[in-house]
Amino acid sequence: MKIVIKKFHELSTEELYQILKLRSDVFVVEQKCAYPDCDGKDRHAHHLFVEQNNHIVGYLRILEKGQTFDAIAIGRVAVDPDYRGIGLARHMMNKALLFINEYLYEKQVKISAQQHLTKFYESVGFLPISESYLEDGIPHIDMEYRV
Repeated sequence: MKIVIKKFHELSTEELYQILKLRSDVFVVEQKCAYPDCDGKDRHAHHLFVEQNNHIVGYLRILEKGQTFDAIAIGRVAVDPDYRGIGLARHMMNKALLFINEYLYEKQVKISAQQHLTKFYESVGFLPISESYLEDGIPHIDMEYRV
C-alpha cells in the first residue's frame, strides 16, 4: 500500500473518480445519507489517499483555515469496507497530522466527527470541543488536536 498526498489540480481524472466513488459508497450509500458531497472545498484541499494495486482504498482531505473552521481541518475520512479493521484510518490520520505539522507548519487541527467515532479520534489525540449536534441527520461533535 502506498500513501499519496496531492493538491486538487495534481489529481488525475482516475484518482478523482475513485475518490468521489469511495466517498459516495461510504457516506451516501452505506450510511444512507443524501448530502452534497461536491461542496466546492475540494479545490482548496490536500487529498491524502491510500492506493493498493492502483485502487484507492482509503481517503481523507485536509482543508485550509476558513474552509470549515478557523483552523486547518480534516474531513471525509473514508476506508473501503474490505480494508477496515487493519488500522488504515489510524495510519491515514497520523500521516495527515504529520503532514500538517511538518509541511503546513500548523499546530492545531479541527474535525467534525461522527459521534460514534469519538473514541477513535481521541485515540489519535483529538479532544471534544463542542456538544453533540446533527449534521445531515447524523450526530456529530467538533474535536480539536494540538501539537
